Amino acid sequence: MKYDAQDCLLVEKKRLTQTIFDLRLKNADLAEITKPGQFAHLLVPGKTLRRPISICDVNDDIIRLVFEVRGEGTRILSETEEGSVINMICPLGRGFEIPKDKKIIFIGGGIGVPPMLYSAKTAGEGCTVINGFRDKSAVILTDDFKITGCRLIETTDNGSYGIHGFVTDPLKEIIDDADMICACGPTPMLKNIAAMAKQHGKECYVSLEQRMACGVGACLGCAVGINREDGSFTYKHVCKDGPVFNAEEVAW
Repeated sequence: MKYDAQDCLLVEKKRLTQTIFDLRLKNADLAEITKPGQFAHLLVPGKTLRRPISICDVNDDIIRLVFEVRGEGTRILSETEEGSVINMICPLGRGFEIPKDKKIIFIGGGIGVPPMLYSAKTAGEGCTVINGFRDKSAVILTDDFKITGCRLIETTDNGSYGIHGFVTDPLKEIIDDADMICACGPTPMLKNIAAMAKQHGKECYVSLEQRMACGVGACLGCAVGINREDGSFTYKHVCKDGPVFNAEEVAW
């Protein structure tokens, strides 16, 4: 694959919470080839390394990115004004393959929620989404998920919104009705979901988070342990071989 950096016009910016921002970037060529679960690598003014951000949604010629400010690079991105041009490499990585003939449960945790939106929209009506958040102040994209026609279940750790508990709590009640599970979020959450899926004999795919530098598999900085079928162990790269992996492959 050829990785081309392209300029994209920032047509809209919103602040969703105290630390989470919503950018909408216009580029028809990139939007046309972007799939659920892939990510973009954004050039930040004054920074050498680009910042990887998951694709939240695609609408016509608009690519939507929802991210959390975690350092100086993402802070600079959050301060970019509408009408500015942002250079990005997109789409990168292997995303979710979403069959139309299966009952799918999509699960997002925290900032792992945004990439589940495009995934759920692609699956269409009939899928179920379980999103988990720290508390009510962290809840995002509720109305966006409802528009997709999915069945939406929301949880919070402290019970201030939705179901009191973790995403695995409602999953226990409905997992037997699913054919496949797709999840993105913190590693402990993904590990627990993978274990539940294996116990119930369900196909499960997880989107992993790792710190990235190049974003294209050249620097080897985002390696993750993978189990081979013969019982041996190897490494793959989240940016190029993932970020989506079969959950049973991952060496948790």
